Amino acid sequence: MLTLFSYPELFGVADNNPYGLKIFAFLKLCALEFRHVHILDARAAPRGQLPYIDDDGEILGDSDRIIAYLKLRNGLTIDGELSREQLRMDLLLRRLLDDLYWVMSYSRWSDETHWPLFRDEMLRTNPAVTLEMLEKARAYNFQRYFYQGVGRYASEDVYARGLADLGALAEMLPEHGFLFGPKPTSADAGVYGFIANIYFFKIDTPLRLFLDRHKNLVRHCEEIHSMVKAR
Repeated sequence: MLTLFSYPELFGVADNNPYGLKIFAFLKLCALEFRHVHILDARAAPRGQLPYIDDDGEILGDSDRIIAYLKLRNGLTIDGELSREQLRMDLLLRRLLDDLYWVMSYSRWSDETHWPLFRDEMLRTNPAVTLEMLEKARAYNFQRYFYQGVGRYASEDVYARGLADLGALAEMLPEHGFLFGPKPTSADAGVYGFIANIYFFKIDTPLRLFLDRHKNLVRHCEEIHSMVKAR
């Protein structure tokens, strides 16, 4: 059976990492049967990154590669009606979400205002997680932020970048339906992976406060959430 390996759930969200949640939502929207295994140690994963899948011995990482593989392997038509222009927009959207990832991650691990809430919920929700493990992960993330660049910004400049990403996304999402029409595509699964990891978290970062003011983002998130939870 197809197995998805990803980070643990948090605040009722199936994965506290947006890329793992993206794959989870994609699998649910496509009604593919799979087993979901939550892990913390990513050393055995391709390139040492989660999520990854094991499809009867075929090991594959990277969320975009996983989706491309699953569509080809299973003849999935979730993106079959997209035009070339929409496929280009899908690519640009994925790059925008890649940028948003760093700000969202920073808000949890680096911002001293929000780190204690994230830390305490991780400890409460996941008994296998220890404070020592989280502190080690935090130190590792500080290094990542520095070398990526976001760790060299003032806090307000970090959030300005993420809010600009969310602002562009808010202008793209319609009041009703999904990104490219009445049916969700893999792009909607990707958006859900990120927005759910902000909206459902009871941590009032500037990103979450932005969502509270943009009902189309919240509506989209809640609608996908109900679809993937119900299946």
